[in-house]
Amino acid sequence: MKVLIKKLKRVNKIFLIIYFITMFLYAVSYGLLFKNIILLTNVESVVRSIALVVLGVWLVFYFFSGLINLILKKHIKLAIITAISVILTVGILVINYYIGLVNTSIDNLVDDKYVTYTSNLVTLNDTIITSDSKLGMINNSKDIEGNVLALKLVEKEKLKEDNITYYASYYEMIYDLLEKKIDGIFLTTNYLTIFSNEEFEGLDKTKIYYSYSEKMENQDTTIISNKSLTEPFTLLLMGVDSEKDGLNASTSFNGDTLMLITFNPNTLNATMFSIPRDTYVPIACNSNRYAKINSSAAYGTNCVIKTIEQLTDIKIDYYVKINFKGVVDLVDALGGVEVDVEAPDYKVYINAHKGKICEQDSLRQFGEHLICMDPGLQTLNGEQALAYARCRHAYLMSDIARNKHQQQIIEALAKKAANKSNIGKLQTILDAITNNIDTNMTRNQMLSAYDVLKSMIAKTLDDGEFLTIEKTYLEYYNLPVRLSNNGYMTEAIGYFPGSLEAIVNLMKVNLELEKRELIKTFSFDSNEAYISKVTGEGITTGERLITMPNFVGKSITDAKTWAEEHNIELNMEFVDQDSPYFNPNILMGMIANQSVNNGVLINNVQELTIYINNSSGVIDNENDENQDDNDFNQEENEEEDNIFNIPGLF
Repeated sequence: MKVLIKKLKRVNKIFLIIYFITMFLYAVSYGLLFKNIILLTNVESVVRSIALVVLGVWLVFYFFSGLINLILKKHIKLAIITAISVILTVGILVINYYIGLVNTSIDNLVDDKYVTYTSNLVTLNDTIITSDSKLGMINNSKDIEGNVLALKLVEKEKLKEDNITYYASYYEMIYDLLEKKIDGIFLTTNYLTIFSNEEFEGLDKTKIYYSYSEKMENQDTTIISNKSLTEPFTLLLMGVDSEKDGLNASTSFNGDTLMLITFNPNTLNATMFSIPRDTYVPIACNSNRYAKINSSAAYGTNCVIKTIEQLTDIKIDYYVKINFKGVVDLVDALGGVEVDVEAPDYKVYINAHKGKICEQDSLRQFGEHLICMDPGLQTLNGEQALAYARCRHAYLMSDIARNKHQQQIIEALAKKAANKSNIGKLQTILDAITNNIDTNMTRNQMLSAYDVLKSMIAKTLDDGEFLTIEKTYLEYYNLPVRLSNNGYMTEAIGYFPGSLEAIVNLMKVNLELEKRELIKTFSFDSNEAYISKVTGEGITTGERLITMPNFVGKSITDAKTWAEEHNIELNMEFVDQDSPYFNPNILMGMIANQSVNNGVLINNVQELTIYINNSSGVIDNENDENQDDNDFNQEENEEEDNIFNIPGLF
């Protein structure tokens, strides 16, 4: 070692300094590359190994060769290998930069262990809260913001726990607040966004009176699948329609966009199933009470997943929650997306906007901020893409049309993202993704998407199409329902089980859980244009959901007939003018009121009481005759039953 040091003292000092600086920079950049590249599991394992070995060998070669050339004063050879080392160092630093971007973005996506939850006491604008105020709270100890933190807020503000009324549904609780039956209720911060689409009159005339926040481990835990993205999987896409940038993984959301996607990486085939937000289904985390499916989002991501799994009988492997405000940034980062914008249906809308599709901007501003676009194939920027994904008032199919448009935007985004020309925009794209997406995928699962993406790009180069997407359509019917027995009516939709079954079967085939049925016959008409089949469309088989009719003003016979058809016990009470159930606008002998209001789903209704106007306690003659006829018919039926029950007759 002493001999080496003595020899180095006699070498050219300038070449010595350049050698050591180059050696140091190369060694540091190689060390960073080794660290970053090791984290890229499942990504070009052979290439990564070869690259590390080759660059490592060069590091050793340069160290010894540089020393020898310095000592032997072979400056030209030293200059050549130093120049090569500098070029390699620059290349390694560039690679480190891009790999670092990817690793940091992935870390940001999976790092949501601790989040901040907030519970708010919401009141009407003119309400003053005192210790004696009547309050409403969700009766669910697993609801962090609606119950757990709400109780801590009660304690903090010295409110009386005895004055709390517990509710099974947010809808019932909000209704009672707006009807001034209670003074305040406990809700999450973005309650206006979550419930803005419901028929709540006066929800905008409320305020947050008290708040309580607490940072804790993410309580909305979801099962992490052990699947790699290289095998068939399901993904639930959930949209968060917010005016703000960024996405907080802890917050409940409005759930207006729910899209179940299956993807088969072996065939590069995908299915898309947009679930209409107003679909009336049992909510898994709320004792299977029926409600609009988007209401499940108020209880968190886990509730949405369990509800949809229960609806479709398909296990959801992954979810991606995306803030649609972030769609603006993502589309712009990609340089726009190509979409065939559907023409509007309503003449009033067409005349008002001169045939254009117009919608409020990402900040929900109208007027001069309105975003408009012409129908037809075009490249949309971020604001236009979001406006088109939100627009529903221009179309006869309303939310169903909006679901279709959202599928168009997502398909266009996927195609544009797979374009290799976007490498230079990587940082902007990753910023848009990490700031506006929450997922349960692990680092390794995300990285396993590399091979799939590579296959997509290869297919694009071969035939121009990188992915086959099979669309679906859930046949539905209008279902006006009452949010609670005494609450508001809202426009929900029911679905036809046969249509859902066809969609589910398609998804299971794509997941390789079931075999595809072979079509052995095919017919066509050369005079008609071929229209590709949309799974689920046109299938209207299966039982519909039934709601309680309005019997007020109708006869006892009407109620009896309906109750018998639906196996519901019918009770009758005759009421006079002193009764709260008496209705002066209804004729005597007719139904004045009913115990279960119209619009209530009858799934859990076992009995119904009808109240008949009758101040004297005796029904009118016409109704009396009808009753006698019914009694006579019943006696005849009983006699016939007795005949058929004589032992030994048959």
